[in-house]
Amino acid sequence: MNFEEGYIAVLDKPLRWTSTDVVRKIKFSLRKLGYRRIKVGHAGTLDPLATGVLLVCIGRATKMVDALQAEEKEYIADVMLGATTPSFDLEHEIDHTYPWEHITRQAVEKALADLTGQRLQTPPVYSAKKIDGTRAYELARAGEEVAVRQALITIYEMELLECELPKIRIRVRCSKGTYIRSLAREIGEALQSGAHLTALRRTRSGGFTVENAWSLDEFLENLQNLETK
Repeated sequence: MNFEEGYIAVLDKPLRWTSTDVVRKIKFSLRKLGYRRIKVGHAGTLDPLATGVLLVCIGRATKMVDALQAEEKEYIADVMLGATTPSFDLEHEIDHTYPWEHITRQAVEKALADLTGQRLQTPPVYSAKKIDGTRAYELARAGEEVAVRQALITIYEMELLECELPKIRIRVRCSKGTYIRSLAREIGEALQSGAHLTALRRTRSGGFTVENAWSLDEFLENLQNLETK
């Protein structure tokens, strides 16, 4: 297999790994195979606390990164109503709690419908967005005031899969640049409460699905087998 000619590895990113961690690990393994200067990059960041489809482009396939990133994505997200965190997920402890007992399934479904479509969204301050060349999360962790520019996104579809209040599970089909953490926050606000993301899994990126993805361990084992042949 000539990776320099171009290869797209469809991986199921492990929990607590950054997308960059995955790229570095694969690049290190490829170097052991003799690919000393090969390019490796991913097409769409997943947060460390998220799992699911991560496209890793190798060799000439790195030229396809922008096109692959532009494809729509699909996620399964678990959201806890009644509480917020600074990062909009479990990276930080709960900072505020809110009443949620007034929320009904019908209210949740209406909130999801109201948030569907094209609109502006504010990314989390704890995100990889760059502000004057510095990652927003670096500024936030340093205690600095962070003003993240809004981005135009499209939520194509949202479906309520489970509703065991104050917990809900949703399926989201969305455009590039959508932050599901921010969406969780917006759902809480739409319900006159608070909310944060407790789990996230990317099930599809463009035409690539998690059902056809390698686990990272499986992919690295295959690379190791190539090395020993």
